[in-house]
Amino acid sequence: MNPATTRSTPESRPRPRVRRVQPLLREVYGRLLRRMRQHQGRTLAEVAAEAGISMAYLSEIERGLKEPSSEILAAVCGALDATIVGLVGAAHVELRDLTDAASTEARVLDLASRRGAHARAIDGAGAVSTSAVSTRAVPAGGGAVLLAA
Repeated sequence: MNPATTRSTPESRPRPRVRRVQPLLREVYGRLLRRMRQHQGRTLAEVAAEAGISMAYLSEIERGLKEPSSEILAAVCGALDATIVGLVGAAHVELRDLTDAASTEARVLDLASRRGAHARAIDGAGAVSTSAVSTRAVPAGGGAVLLAA
């Protein structure tokens, strides 16, 4: 057959890849920090001044437009009487909830259990399976993988 005269059929055409939109960590951190600040009834100016950053920069962090360093996150958390550990924990819960809502194929790989050479994979339905740690921890279907320590 001549490729120039061959017609493509729906089965022979490449399928467009559907990309799942993954939540960005900076957006999750921003939402959490804004919620904490608003829950305390504080203004951007108050928290920014206490954290030693500009009000504009704090606003950009809260809107998920900037990827703050760990030092900046620590300063903002300190100004809000919170900790980085608390922020990361809350982000983990929010990411898990967002991922569960978006896909039942998502898995969380618990790296805290790596000391025993086993990892716990938690699927979107909350089922836990234990397996040896390997480079094949990513689901074959390409579902989202969240790492938790």
